[in-house]
Amino acid sequence: MGKLVSTLFITLDGVYQAPGGPQEDTRGGFTHGGWSFPYADEDFGRFINEVFARPAAFLLGRRTYDIFATYWPKVTDPADPVASKLNSLPKYVPSSTLTDPGWTGTTVLAGDPAEEVTALKERTDGEIQVHGSGALVRSLLALGLVDTLHLLTFPVVLGSGFRLFPEGAVPTAFEHAGGSVTGAGVSVQTYDVAGRPQYGEFALPEDA
Repeated sequence: MGKLVSTLFITLDGVYQAPGGPQEDTRGGFTHGGWSFPYADEDFGRFINEVFARPAAFLLGRRTYDIFATYWPKVTDPADPVASKLNSLPKYVPSSTLTDPGWTGTTVLAGDPAEEVTALKERTDGEIQVHGSGALVRSLLALGLVDTLHLLTFPVVLGSGFRLFPEGAVPTAFEHAGGSVTGAGVSVQTYDVAGRPQYGEFALPEDA
């Protein structure tokens, strides 16, 4: 049974849109693309390399897939720890419109996402990694299909852009599984999904 692991970059105000470059995703007139770039130090690189040492397959949202597919196939150095895995391992894209993917090793999941991803987890031995793909991650969390979330929070506020957990996100509890802070101040935290939140209250003492 595969484990679905999501790695996401967000700002302090929860924006995940276009971390990698100005033209990566300009939907909604977004002008802050590339906000993660100034924080890419050795600690950050080390964590990313560790993540990419573990995948058995990738599950990518359509927009992230399109962004990756225009870049990573051109990185042909077999020693590159990210490109070598992305280019050689199976890639799955839930989409009703993508019919002829040009990136070698891509399979389109055109059916019901819950059924398709559940079946993918059942037939995969190891980590199925989701990178970026914020909208897909939200839907997978709502379906109870995410096992672990690597959340990298960057010390910047943008004030606009698509947010990972907007109003209406499904209430979800997480268990902290480890973390660190890079030299550039990126908080790298790993959370295992732990079902729905628990609630209580801080009551005053009986004799107050």
